[in-house]
Amino acid sequence: MSPVSSVVESFDRVERDVAVTSARPLVLKLGGELLEDRGNLAAVVAGVASIVKSGAPVVMIHGGGKEIDAALKRAGIETRQVDGLRITDEATLDVVVAVLAGAVNTRLVAALNAAKVSAVGLTGADASCGLSDQAAPHRAVDGRLVDLGRVGVPCGDTDMRLLQTLMKDGFVPVLACIGMGREGQLFNVNADTLAGHLAARLGARRLVMAGTTAGVLGDNGATLPVLDAPAIAALVAQGTATAGMIAKLRACEHALANGVDEVVIVDGRTESALVAAANSDAPSVATRITGRPEGLRYRSMSTGEIDCLGRSVLDTRERCGASVSASGGGAPREIKK
Repeated sequence: MSPVSSVVESFDRVERDVAVTSARPLVLKLGGELLEDRGNLAAVVAGVASIVKSGAPVVMIHGGGKEIDAALKRAGIETRQVDGLRITDEATLDVVVAVLAGAVNTRLVAALNAAKVSAVGLTGADASCGLSDQAAPHRAVDGRLVDLGRVGVPCGDTDMRLLQTLMKDGFVPVLACIGMGREGQLFNVNADTLAGHLAARLGARRLVMAGTTAGVLGDNGATLPVLDAPAIAALVAQGTATAGMIAKLRACEHALANGVDEVVIVDGRTESALVAAANSDAPSVATRITGRPEGLRYRSMSTGEIDCLGRSVLDTRERCGASVSASGGGAPREIKK
């Protein structure tokens, strides 16, 4: 290679690094139901490959609920949930970690790399990118106060450097929704909750929640094309949004309140719908949630004001650190009343 060519290549590399570093990432959350069926998995992988080709940095988070339920059944362990949140004792946590990190993540990452997507499998324990505090007792929609066990809520000072470095170098981080505490203990973290948190910390331009439902459904069963904060509150209060959708909507609220431009909840079983949700207006099988919700407090999930599970929690500022800025760093914010 000539000296001139070497210089040109170096400048090109710098330009690419600057572009990727300055670009706001897309955060893509995949429901576990998309990953257990071969046809759905193929559509997801094709969609992600198309999204990555556009050059925008991407971070992926996935769940694996049904596969966890099946593994728990085989192990003779009862599945217990409240408002879509898994109650997690020690035995359940061992199964969750084995399924998410050992099976689902590895299978997804292998499929992505086979499609020429430079995916890297991670959990929240890697470089503390999923640093979490144990969730406070959950106030259920029916009024009960429920101990969730080994369930984590992401902290305000999770370390984003690994994810940022991987994106800068052209890799796609793929996280299983497992968190870690400051003493090294593992936590089961709701995948929607983790996705909303990481989208806020990374200053994402858009958060896409992909599953097998055509967005958020109204009481008549039809897809709601657009939602705002009051509409979300009404859905929860009226009982239209139940189980897992409540945690999902609270994660959307958290992301929007902390600088993410918009959230799209989409049926991810077709490549075209997934690509449209990531790069353009929401398709017909999706709900778009935009705007900064009024009345939400600009503080991290774990500080006691409001969290991504949609409930007040005990003040854990001493354990989980300061407030989250939209870019994932900087000085703590004052709470806006």
